[in-house]
Amino acid sequence: MSSAIELPRLEGQSERGGGLADFVWFRTGGPAEWLVRPASVDDLSDFLHRLDPAVPVLPVGVGSNLIVRDGGVPGVVVRLPKSLASVKVEAGQRIRAGGGAMGITVATKARDAGIAGLEFLRGIPGTAGGTVRMNGGAYGRETRDILVEVTLVLRNGSVETWPVERLGYTYRHSEIPEGAVVVEALFQGEPGDPAAIGAEMDRIAAEREASQPLRSRTGGSTFKNPPGTKAWQLIDAAGCRGLRIGDAQVSEKHCNFLLNLGNATSGEIEALGEEVRQRVLDHSGVRLEWEIQRVGVAQ
Repeated sequence: MSSAIELPRLEGQSERGGGLADFVWFRTGGPAEWLVRPASVDDLSDFLHRLDPAVPVLPVGVGSNLIVRDGGVPGVVVRLPKSLASVKVEAGQRIRAGGGAMGITVATKARDAGIAGLEFLRGIPGTAGGTVRMNGGAYGRETRDILVEVTLVLRNGSVETWPVERLGYTYRHSEIPEGAVVVEALFQGEPGDPAAIGAEMDRIAAEREASQPLRSRTGGSTFKNPPGTKAWQLIDAAGCRGLRIGDAQVSEKHCNFLLNLGNATSGEIEALGEEVRQRVLDHSGVRLEWEIQRVGVAQ
């Protein structure tokens, strides 16, 4: 992908044609036109303020719920540095996490501090930023149940802190503006016993291990659960368990997961997902909605 974008000054790192398949969980997809790793919130703010407003910006965490199409991603992809992955305990059973912090790190910090209510984050394999953006949830809880406020760097470079009420949360959706980057989140828990919290986290980990293909190249839950039912049940009933296109396969362990068996392309994975949607529609009349984010240009 040839780039005509002129990048403004950046204290952090920038890479033309930066590879995304190296860290996206499916291990597929083309490069970013520019892959940018800012040094700090101020660096990111200044960079976005100076960047041509016509250039699209896509924040990416660890790519655990993402299909990067084979033609790559136009514009700028932003990954947060380790300095924005810190997790701190605050008074009143609160946890402040950088946008780049992993959910398991947040849950573990809360456990060690005797803060209950955040255990479900153990079951979400992404960053705090991604979880906040999509109202991530698992095991009966959602991000909106624990979020107090979020700090964003908007596309124009302004830094704003929004209360949870402003995010317009619905199931696996928020109204965080396109191009905005979640740099910090404040979570609210409640007093709890570290041993009991740890036991619940262990239960969640064991349940995930037993029911999901965690050791495969996957992208997590592929489709949203329709009201009153489970996506995997509809997929199974439509005869899609184990269905393949090339090296892309519907998991036989949990059929709301798609797998890269080794040499799948993003195009094959996305085509398999669309085939599943069609078969479910034909069988049950339900039109499944993608939960995995699909970005970039198809080849």
